Amino acid sequence: MTQFKDKSVGKDSIGAGLFVYPSLMAADILLYNTDLVPVGDDQKQHLELTRDLAQRFNQKYGDTFKIPEPFIPKVGARIMSLDDASKKMSKSSPNPGSYIALLDSPDEIRKKIARSTTDSGREVKFDPQNKPEISNLMTIYANCSGMTLDEVSLRYEGQGYGQFKKDLAEQVVNVIEPLQEKYRTIRASGEISRILKEGAERVGSVADATLRSVKERMGFLL
Repeated sequence: MTQFKDKSVGKDSIGAGLFVYPSLMAADILLYNTDLVPVGDDQKQHLELTRDLAQRFNQKYGDTFKIPEPFIPKVGARIMSLDDASKKMSKSSPNPGSYIALLDSPDEIRKKIARSTTDSGREVKFDPQNKPEISNLMTIYANCSGMTLDEVSLRYEGQGYGQFKKDLAEQVVNVIEPLQEKYRTIRASGEISRILKEGAERVGSVADATLRSVKERMGFLL
């Protein structure tokens, strides 16, 4: 798998989790009769593996699994690193300034975006080939604001990168702050265990039915 190859480069040892992740992802999808899976374009290969497994099982044992389809957004299918737009944004990066974490404070978010790498020039224009850095930031802006890339470009025509990055930071903060508030509220409520228990019971009944059907098709005694 591409991700395994990319993340294992230069390492002496690789955790089993990285190796078995695609099969675990496939199990998570197929257990719950999933129709549509929202993924970034870097996850498409994993979903193709899931589809292959489902199709092969169905061909051998009869229709059992739904064949899931990918849902890949036209804008934001892959968000790149703040310090290098040739690399995917990842929390495993050794440079914390390269990614935005969901629990970063507003000031941390503003600093990271202010220090993010931009291309030469000052035009806010979506051009991934020639202006990958600003194109990446525009993608983040569009996803957080609900604007199109053309609308973002038009709004900052002639203004340069400075004002754009300040406004981008506020757009990101406006999206993340409500999530953080809800996170803190749930943590303070002491309700996490109950919520997890209820969720496990709800999805467990679906997973159990699917697993029972799979075993019956394969001839296992129940």
